[in-house]
Amino acid sequence: MSFEFPPVIILAGGIATRLGAISELIPKAMMRVAEAPFIDHQLRLLAEQGVTQVVLSVAHLGQQIEDFVGTGSRYGISVVYAYDGPVRLGTGGAIKAALSTVPDQFAVLYGDTYLDIEYKPVFDAYIKSRQAALMTVLKNENSWDRSNVLFENGIIKLYDKRNPTADMHHIDYGLSIMNKSCFDDFPENQPFDLSEVFERRIQSGQMAGFEVHKRFFEIGTPTALAETEQYLQNRKVN
Repeated sequence: MSFEFPPVIILAGGIATRLGAISELIPKAMMRVAEAPFIDHQLRLLAEQGVTQVVLSVAHLGQQIEDFVGTGSRYGISVVYAYDGPVRLGTGGAIKAALSTVPDQFAVLYGDTYLDIEYKPVFDAYIKSRQAALMTVLKNENSWDRSNVLFENGIIKLYDKRNPTADMHHIDYGLSIMNKSCFDDFPENQPFDLSEVFERRIQSGQMAGFEVHKRFFEIGTPTALAETEQYLQNRKVN
C-alpha cells in the first residue's frame, strides 16, 4: 500500500474495571480475543490501513504489552512506548506526555476499540478541512453506547460525553486526527481528559467531523467482548 497514515497514539493505559478480577492481572490490550491478545488484532488492522508508526501509551501493567508487541517488527510497524508516571494522567494528559514521539500531525485511537474502516478517507478529510483536529463520528442513536455528538450538515456542533442531550444522534467513533497545537493550552504532567481538548476545539470552530457508517467493536464489557470475539472470528474466516 503506497498510502501512509500518520503516526497513531494508541491509548492503552486504561484499567478494565468493568471486566472484573481479570483486569487486575492483565491490561485490556492483552485480553485474549479470537485466539490472540486484542492488541495483536489492532496492530494487524493498522498495518492493513497503511500505518507504519505507533506509539503505545501505557500505564496499568504496560510492561506486559511491551513484552508481547516489542518493536512491532512482525506487523511491519515501528512501535515505541510512552509510560504514565506515578500520577495517572488521563487520556488527554497521556497524549500530551507522548507528543515528543510524534510529528505535528498524528492520530489517536483508543486501546480497547476495533475500527474496521478505510482510514485513508479520514486523513484526506482532515487535510481538506484545514482544521486543527478531526473527529470520526457514527450515527449511533444510543445503540452501542450513549450518543454524545451533535453532528449536522458535516459539522460537529457539540460534544459532551458526560451530559449528552436528546438531540445527539452520533457518537465519537474513536479515531481522531490532531495537530500538536491542540494541546498547547493544557499543562504538562497534569491529568486531563481528551474530551476537554475536543470540547475546546469545537468551541473555537477548529474541529472537523467525518461520518463513518460501520459500527465499532470494543472490549470494555463482557457483552461487547463477546460481540468483538464473534466479529474477529468471522473476519479471519472471510
